[in-house]
Amino acid sequence: MPPFSGQMQIVESDRARAITLDSQTWEIQFLHSLNHPTDSGDNTQNVKRYFRVAMIQDSDIREKTLSSLQEQHNNESIDERIVELLDYLADACLPFPATDIFEYWLLDAKEQSPLALIYSCTAENQKKTFPERAEWTALPAAVMPIERSDEEKSREYAPINYQVERMVAERAGFYAKAQWFNRQHTNNVSFPSLLLRQDWQEKENAELCQRYLQRQSPRLLMLHGLSQAQRTRLEIHAREQALEVERFYKLYPEIADQKLIDAIRVEARLRGVTEGQPSIHQRRDGIHYL
Repeated sequence: MPPFSGQMQIVESDRARAITLDSQTWEIQFLHSLNHPTDSGDNTQNVKRYFRVAMIQDSDIREKTLSSLQEQHNNESIDERIVELLDYLADACLPFPATDIFEYWLLDAKEQSPLALIYSCTAENQKKTFPERAEWTALPAAVMPIERSDEEKSREYAPINYQVERMVAERAGFYAKAQWFNRQHTNNVSFPSLLLRQDWQEKENAELCQRYLQRQSPRLLMLHGLSQAQRTRLEIHAREQALEVERFYKLYPEIADQKLIDAIRVEARLRGVTEGQPSIHQRRDGIHYL
C-alpha cells in the first residue's frame, strides 16, 4: 500500500519468495544483496532487494506442470530456488495468517485518531523502508471503476475514487499527520475496521465513502478480524462484482453466507465463458520489492 489492493500472500525462503494478490498468479522473486554507500560516503552497507524472475499460474503449481515456466527460461532447467518454493506451494493452504501488525495511519485533524490506513508491514525494521508521508491514496478508477450516476456524468464529476481521496485529505487537514501503530500493543485506539473512517458529518461525503467501500467489498473480504455482520454486508455488496469475487474468494479467511458466495461464483464462471477474463486482472497492483 497505498492504496489497499488486498491481502498479499507471501511464501519466503532465505533466497527467494513467491507473492500473489489473488492466488491465481504467483510472482517469483529472487533476493539479491547490493552494496550501497552510506550517507557519509566512507563505507558501504549491504542492502537486500528482491527482483522478479518469473510468473506462474496456480493451476500449473497444483498439477506440477511447469512447462510454461521452462518456456520463460528458454527450456533450461528450473532454478532450485524456484523448485523449493513451488514444492511448498503445491500443498499450501490459503489464506495464510495475517502478520502485518505494524500500521501507518493518516490521522483525523481534529481528533488525532486513525482516519485511513496508508501502509502496513510485518516487522518493525521494515518501517524505515516506507516514506514518511501523510497522504492516503484511493484505489484508482483504472483498477476499480465505480459507476457514476447520469447527473454525475453530465456534470463531468471526477471519479468517485478521487472524490473520496480528496475528502479524506481535507479531513486530515492542511498540516496532515500520520503515525505508526503496533496493533498487538495498542488497546486504547479505535481503528476503522474497513481501513477508512465511515463517520462523515456531511451526507454527501458519507454516501461517497459507502459507495467506495461497497465497490471495494470483494477485496475487503480478504481482511482478517471482520465481524460476522460486517462480512455479511460486504458479501451482499460483492454480488455486483462476481468476477472479482471469483478472483479473490480463495483468500477470504471466513465466509458468512456460503450459499451466496457459491451463487456469485456460478455467475462468475458463466460470465467468464461468454465475456472472458478482464484484462484488468492481469495488473500487478500491490506488488512491491522491499
